[in-house]
Amino acid sequence: MSNSSDSLVEDCRGILHVYSDGSIVRFPLPPTFNVPIRNDGTVLWKDVVFDFVHDLQLRLYKPADSTGSKLPIFYYIHGGGFCIGSRTWPSFHNLCFRLASQLQAVVIAPDYRLAPENRLPSAIEDGFMAVKWLQTQAVTNEPDPWLSHVADFSHVFISGESAGGNITHNLAARLGVGSPDLAPVRIRGYVLLAPFFGGTVRTKSEIEGKDTFLSLELNDRYWRLASPIGATTDHPIVNPFGPNSKNLQETDLDPILVVVGEIDLLRDRIDDYASRLKNWGKNIEYVEFEGQPHGFFTINPYSEPSNKAMLIIKQFIEKHSDKDNV
Repeated sequence: MSNSSDSLVEDCRGILHVYSDGSIVRFPLPPTFNVPIRNDGTVLWKDVVFDFVHDLQLRLYKPADSTGSKLPIFYYIHGGGFCIGSRTWPSFHNLCFRLASQLQAVVIAPDYRLAPENRLPSAIEDGFMAVKWLQTQAVTNEPDPWLSHVADFSHVFISGESAGGNITHNLAARLGVGSPDLAPVRIRGYVLLAPFFGGTVRTKSEIEGKDTFLSLELNDRYWRLASPIGATTDHPIVNPFGPNSKNLQETDLDPILVVVGEIDLLRDRIDDYASRLKNWGKNIEYVEFEGQPHGFFTINPYSEPSNKAMLIIKQFIEKHSDKDNV
């Protein structure tokens, strides 16, 4: 705990405080984040350590009646500006219940190291390790029976929201078409839910600031705390089209679904991301939800826009789950 004489420098939603002496304090979730857990028993779940070095866990979900054919695997990487968030947060937990039930999939929700204690690229590397864990399960002689009896390792979809969407993009660019380095695991597509991107040049939606959930001030605070020391928001992890970023025009990518709200602070940046990739011939689907802010999918996973987003994700999975398309 910081001394009372030290001034508060950064405050992330009352959950993370950074003080002038460099100390960091993390607080319990405030009531607004502590929503009731909605589990009707149709989905089973458990926690597993996937990285013993950093003591990182992931949460596995599966439909309780998953006794028939094997199910696709769907990763959900949580958001929080790389600074806050956890698989254990009730909102993320509820969303994963819905994803497992509605998509009829095995859902994997990994944690990752948070900033500012662990600045980027730590979270990106942890996302990669969470997927490599799945490869280990696919090749080991003693896989987790809870997973191996129902999971189809050849039909994997990686998704993430906000910061998790950024991690998802970086995984797509790193792994390439068919994810050959993960064999026999086969990634079929990526779902970017309001991916958290930045850049030194402001967009119109950032300047107008119509978002009711993510302010430009908080957006900038996240990047200050999460970016590598000395880096600008044109860092390759932050800005996929920055001056030193990987040339995505020459990068083969698996299919990508991009979902964003119309009044999302990052709407223009995300639209530009999808438009550029599509113009370069990538398999991109872009869906925008009228009147919705950043994070609408998690803020209320039972809302009508969230229901529609869930259906779009399910259609995306079905479209790219052709058994012959290996």
